[in-house]
Amino acid sequence: MINERKCGVLLPVSSLPSRYGIGCFSKSAYEFVDQLKEAGQSYWQILPLGPTSYGDSPYQSFSTFAGNPYFISLDDLIEEGVLTRRECNKVDFGDDPSNVDYGKIYEGRTVLLRKAYERSNISENPEFRKFQEEQGYWLKDYALFMAVKQRFGGVAWSEWAEDIRLRWQNALDYYRRELYFDIEFYEYLQFKFYEQWAKLKAYANEKGIRIIGDIPIYVAMDSADTWANPWLFKLDQNNQPTQVAGCPPDGFSATGQLWGNPLYNWEVHKQTGFDWWIKRIAHCFKMYDVVRIDHFRGFDEYYAIPFGDKTAENGWWEKGPGMDLFRAISSRLGQKDIIAEDLGYMTDSVKQLVADSGYPNMKVIEFAFDERDTGNASDYLPHNYQRNCVVYTGTHDNETLVSWFQDITAPERKMVREYLNNFHDSDEEIHKDLICLVMRSVANLCIIPMQDYLGLDNSARINQPSTLGKNWKWRLKKGQFSRKMRKEMAVLAKRYGRI
Repeated sequence: MINERKCGVLLPVSSLPSRYGIGCFSKSAYEFVDQLKEAGQSYWQILPLGPTSYGDSPYQSFSTFAGNPYFISLDDLIEEGVLTRRECNKVDFGDDPSNVDYGKIYEGRTVLLRKAYERSNISENPEFRKFQEEQGYWLKDYALFMAVKQRFGGVAWSEWAEDIRLRWQNALDYYRRELYFDIEFYEYLQFKFYEQWAKLKAYANEKGIRIIGDIPIYVAMDSADTWANPWLFKLDQNNQPTQVAGCPPDGFSATGQLWGNPLYNWEVHKQTGFDWWIKRIAHCFKMYDVVRIDHFRGFDEYYAIPFGDKTAENGWWEKGPGMDLFRAISSRLGQKDIIAEDLGYMTDSVKQLVADSGYPNMKVIEFAFDERDTGNASDYLPHNYQRNCVVYTGTHDNETLVSWFQDITAPERKMVREYLNNFHDSDEEIHKDLICLVMRSVANLCIIPMQDYLGLDNSARINQPSTLGKNWKWRLKKGQFSRKMRKEMAVLAKRYGRI
């Protein structure tokens, strides 16, 4: 439970070092777990593990239940004998070990994974058949969705032929026969993903490392979730959205943020006893030890934007399910370790929902020093923390600490130094003091992005919201998480009572 004083590291699986272009469930992942233990850490926080689509964002996935085939270890498939080392070495995965080249990964891995499937005789594997049965509630629709998407050249399901877009039974039967081997291929990929992930998670748990998973509140429009369950979303009779998700205009964006995700039909969810959500959360807790839910405020109130609008300016607020959902989850699943991502502007009702849920909320030190904040009452300043929270220097959406300190205003840098009572360290060293600041706070859990421990600038930033083409690419180079750094991290963890 997150009621002990512990610490951990934020690093996406994709950012691990590995031989074939992207971090995966290979030997490097096991070595990273060993390194975390040596560094006195108790948690490894990752980003969503779902299969990514255009833009490569783990927060826009083809399925909330499926796993990303990019993370399947090719080394393991070589050991199984379904691929050869020579075949894998011949593929161009990119030549920069510190960055993921998603275009080359997509082209190269798909061919290799198809070869592995065709050599696997997977249909004769009793474990595979068991997996198909146990995961059938999502796997059948997902595999069919991906196979049909491939047949239609990769376009969104809203552009498919009417019969399969609207899931007429004769069309479903036809494509299941016609695309039998393509469907089995996608089921095979999920089987290998979950087989390898289960081994890695078990290894981490044996070493005393708990995994913090992450799920977005919404699913993508172009996903098996929406296509297979249109009644759970605000869609019309042609399965087109009537309203979509986003954020209203604010000081950061004059036109707001238009995310485009379909909104939930919460009345229908409530009538089903929130069955889909309970299955989703139960699935997460088979994968992770702790689950962080992104955009938690959407359960209190969510922002609805008319479908087709080009900006978020004409949206309005509607009431979410509130505590009804979380009571249903705890009634069916028991008490679970959930982290409520409550960042941004919080109304009194959102704060009350977080308090009523009992879930720890989030604090980000980069949000604590804002010259527009009148007074000294920032919720993000450590002297205002309660124990039941998780503190970060920054998240995957933030600048690295080093670049953040360079980019804030001179008055804000002065605020930082005054709070730290530190006017002598250089700007390049101040990130170490900020790490110590959050480590010694009363927060039960402290999570530091690996880039901040390394003292890297924004060239190592994971994501800059509202931009495309440069995100989710940074990778840890082999040897970068050095023995010296692990020793320093262990000293900090012990000094501040987090071991």
